[in-house]
Amino acid sequence: MLEGQVAVVTGAGRGIGRAIALRLAAAGADVVINYYVNQEAAEKTLAEVTMHGVRGHLVQADMKDPAQIRRLFDEVKARFGGLDLLVSNAASGVFRPASELTAKHWDWMMNTHPRAFLLCAQAALPLMQGRRGRMVAVSSIGSQRTIPQYAGMGAAKGALETLTRYLAVEYGPLGIAVNAVSGGAVATESWRQLAEVGTVLEDIRRRTPAGRIVSPEDIAEVVFFLCGPQAEMIRGQVIVVDGGYSLTL
Repeated sequence: MLEGQVAVVTGAGRGIGRAIALRLAAAGADVVINYYVNQEAAEKTLAEVTMHGVRGHLVQADMKDPAQIRRLFDEVKARFGGLDLLVSNAASGVFRPASELTAKHWDWMMNTHPRAFLLCAQAALPLMQGRRGRMVAVSSIGSQRTIPQYAGMGAAKGALETLTRYLAVEYGPLGIAVNAVSGGAVATESWRQLAEVGTVLEDIRRRTPAGRIVSPEDIAEVVFFLCGPQAEMIRGQVIVVDGGYSLTL
């Protein structure tokens, strides 16, 4: 379905980003895998991507650094000539109450999430000219619901979702659809920052109508759908993927 298309997935070395990269590759897209620190994990993702018979490319870049973001898209242009799909997934931050957040924490999370998406979208725009462009941001239900120790991340994800709506209106006439996917509790390494993680996840599983925790692959399937032609008329939306958990809050 995505044969011949080129995708950039930020934070694609592991977790949700890895699942998204593999899903897009399985659909025939060439995938640029961005990572920041864990090169070994990114190389494993690259190997799995190329097993689908598509091209893959690794680019190390810190999404908090505008110069490195520009370098990422310069590499995309040099290697592939253009871009069809952008998935802004890279995530980083701290789990602390709002009263304990510092200005450094705040800037870190805002720069990693909404600012990075903005700069990636700006850099991707000229590469999508004349193509059926798709941009998808990965958010979380912490943008709309309160989660303990999630104030900074929740605020950053909220800004990300607001930006998604503005980009959808601005880029829509240019043939580019922009949406976001909001995940519930996804059992990835980020949860290890929370004390008693096993107890927390079990409580979420128990309260989730679907009967299980959301997987990275669940998020990837919805991102894939938004990248495909069936989602042509979905614009500026935040699709919640949480197994119904937020309905019980």
